[in-house]
Amino acid sequence: MKLYTSEGAKVESYDLFTYRRIRRSIGYLGISLPLLLVFFSLFDFFKTDIQPSISHYYYTNLREIFTGTLCAVGLFLIRYKGHGNKSIWKNDNLLTNIAGIMAIGVALFPTNPNDSYSKFYTLIPYAKPWLGTLHYAFAGLLFLIFSLLSINVFTIGQENDTNVAESIFNENNIYRFCGYSILVFIVMVPISAEFELFSYSTLVFEALSLLAFGIAWLIKGRALGDEGKIGQKLYNENNFVDTEKVFEE
Repeated sequence: MKLYTSEGAKVESYDLFTYRRIRRSIGYLGISLPLLLVFFSLFDFFKTDIQPSISHYYYTNLREIFTGTLCAVGLFLIRYKGHGNKSIWKNDNLLTNIAGIMAIGVALFPTNPNDSYSKFYTLIPYAKPWLGTLHYAFAGLLFLIFSLLSINVFTIGQENDTNVAESIFNENNIYRFCGYSILVFIVMVPISAEFELFSYSTLVFEALSLLAFGIAWLIKGRALGDEGKIGQKLYNENNFVDTEKVFEE
């Protein structure tokens, strides 16, 4: 359903705004995960040092934040019903479902710990190397799908207002930048680990990947609104009021 307010702003429906809130929630969770883990690691109260990677927080007192956030993102993605597409690379619904399963898999199948005894405090208490490999397989596929969503899915279906000149900050440009950034950062994870580029390099590149992921979802969820200049620059829309606030008033 599309409505037009007296001010001329185009409004879709309550359902669309619900999806926007879900998108924002996914984005905030993705960005906040590494920030919260590192922030709490700075306090002696939690008895947790800064870990070499996000995955290693599974074996610390901050495990609940790690697993809880990933499971929340996973459930949001599974329940997020996007659009279908004949191409699996552009099928929103399929990709988000797979990503959701991968996110939960990353949480429940932890990386191999530095101390093999720690493995017995996991859901699957076996210190088998292939279980750690499975964790990284889940993580790699998860970030690959995050990239595909930004590059192939989020860029579909923007309605261009011919009266508004397209900006370099158009949402599609941001989605592509975020998608390719995720790929670059994830490729840098094994490279930095192999050549020991700098301290906590794996943690940094994982955090940057989640930052790019979160930004894409926040822009898709219109976290900055879509009124005036923001609507013109980001969404190529000429809205005199924030479309989401129309129904709230």
